[in-house]
Amino acid sequence: MKILEDRLYSKDHEWVSLSENIARVGVTEYAQDALGEVVFVNLPAVGQIVVAGSTCGEVESSKSVSDIYSPLSGSISKANTRLVELPGLINSDPYGDGWIFELKIDSPSAVVGQNLLMACEYRQLIEG
Repeated sequence: MKILEDRLYSKDHEWVSLSENIARVGVTEYAQDALGEVVFVNLPAVGQIVVAGSTCGEVESSKSVSDIYSPLSGSISKANTRLVELPGLINSDPYGDGWIFELKIDSPSAVVGQNLLMACEYRQLIEG
């Protein structure tokens, strides 16, 4: 199972990639594998204010419908609209083209204390 060392991870199986005050968010390879073939994504709205741990969208797969949770608090600055036409990008490239949304956060220091896991901690979580 691929887990990238340059990301942070939530217990809800989202990954976070930080660049200054922008956090790009997607679902992990583990999550997309558990979901099965993704057939629809309900993206969060740009400008939407989200709180860490709150639902901000949905992923529908051949197996189920799952909520997307925001791993951080902030405002949605961008949604990956390619997923509307190509939801399978979540399966084929979960850490790349299959990202779901970007979130503007107050500062990178706002990430501290948000219950995000380092790659080694996330690996322990899924390998349990």
